[in-house]
Amino acid sequence: MMPNGAPMSFAALAKAADPGVVTIQSRVEKTFGSGRRRVLSEGLGTGFVYDPAGLVLTNNHVVEGATAVVVQFAGGRAMKAEVKGRDRHTDVAVLQLVDAGELQALPLGDSDGIEVGDWVVAIGNPFGLSHTVSAGILSGKGRTKDDVKGLDPSGYFNFLQTDAAINQGNSGGPLLNLRGEVVGINTAIRANANNIGFAIPINMVKELLPILVKDGKITRSALGISVRELDTSEAERLKRPDARGAWVVDVASGSGADRAGLRPDDVILGFDGKAVADPNMLRW
Repeated sequence: MMPNGAPMSFAALAKAADPGVVTIQSRVEKTFGSGRRRVLSEGLGTGFVYDPAGLVLTNNHVVEGATAVVVQFAGGRAMKAEVKGRDRHTDVAVLQLVDAGELQALPLGDSDGIEVGDWVVAIGNPFGLSHTVSAGILSGKGRTKDDVKGLDPSGYFNFLQTDAAINQGNSGGPLLNLRGEVVGINTAIRANANNIGFAIPINMVKELLPILVKDGKITRSALGISVRELDTSEAERLKRPDARGAWVVDVASGSGADRAGLRPDDVILGFDGKAVADPNMLRW
């Protein structure tokens, strides 16, 4: 380490992690009555092996609608992949590699434990430049779809922000801490800005994984409420000590929330044993 705490080099980390990172090529094909196939569109992204049995994590938007998916490892080894599960609302997808054998997997870390200012490393395929490594710091946490323009308005987002270089083609790649553990899935950038990238926290992904692998999709239930963020004036009116929580503004008659006794102007501070700091944490 340098005297200021910066690593002398990221080379060892990158060398250890790179074999678990893959380039993902997706195609949308149409087959005509004559049997002739036509490629309608092609996509390029990144993914990483998280299970040695050949399970790969990436973004849903990298493979959504694809009729054929091929992944390629460093060194050129390529193999077919099948979409095992995906969730549009969180932009997460799981691929199963076909006849992969035993693979090197990247360990999943703790995105709650990483702090703003910590070093992070991104590995991906920006503009097709395979296995590109970039480094930076964690710039922020808890970024929402309001902070990242152009995302699915129905999505559930709680992004990590980083200044490590992320560009088109990086989507689905790992954001690593200095232990080589995945703390996020690189997903988006802020348009017309420099070095403002966003990653899905890996702890969110870990909660979805068992369901995605088992069922192939996430089925969500409706509580029957509409919620908003508390502002200072509403927090004062409701005699709240701060603006944390999800402010209930409407409860559907006869819904589960109604039967449970929730009413407008209630503030939800926790759900299923977990703290709810804002409405975004409750929605997904």
